[in-house]
Amino acid sequence: MHKMPDAQPAFQFVDMRQQHDVARLGMWVFLATEVLFFGGLILSYSAYRTGYPTGFAEAARHTKIVIGTANTAILLTSSFLVAWAVTVARLRDSRFAALLLWTAALLGVVFLVLKGVEYSAEFNEHLLPGFGFAFSGPHIHAAHLFFSFYLVATGLHAVHVAVGIVVLVVIGLRAHQRAYSDLYHSPITVAGLYWHFVDLVWIFLFALIYLPGRGG
Repeated sequence: MHKMPDAQPAFQFVDMRQQHDVARLGMWVFLATEVLFFGGLILSYSAYRTGYPTGFAEAARHTKIVIGTANTAILLTSSFLVAWAVTVARLRDSRFAALLLWTAALLGVVFLVLKGVEYSAEFNEHLLPGFGFAFSGPHIHAAHLFFSFYLVATGLHAVHVAVGIVVLVVIGLRAHQRAYSDLYHSPITVAGLYWHFVDLVWIFLFALIYLPGRGG
């Protein structure tokens, strides 16, 4: 069986350990900027929800809880698969790591398809701002604010998921070529960090968007 030689560090690094540490640090810095980005959205949502608690709860009851729950389970499963792929790649089982990454990417595609189904239903119900928004009851202003946040936050998250899918597919191709090992696994590790972050953001969005107003 053909085995790829162990990778050598780029010229600016002393060894593979230093290259891995720098790559991981770079990803953490990038994710810190993403935290600030999504954190600003969530802070704005929290401020308006404090001002319009009843209206936001009423609007949240119109979200598709079944699809939201299914998508949460899908992303959590994909995150587990990516973590598993990182582990087995370091154990030099690159072909299995590739299969895990591609399966996680496929789950990401399923997530986007379900999100598209959800958007379509909400479009038909006139719940998406800018697309003939209509909401019955006395809380139309609060509902418009809620669904504005919903559309922006979930839309931006979907873009991040799409980027992650491409990354997982490409990293999977490299894994299939046996590019990663216990000495060289920076790309698959940082890709895993990104995917876990995307999943974590969704957990926050799920709690903020789908759960209010459903208890009791």
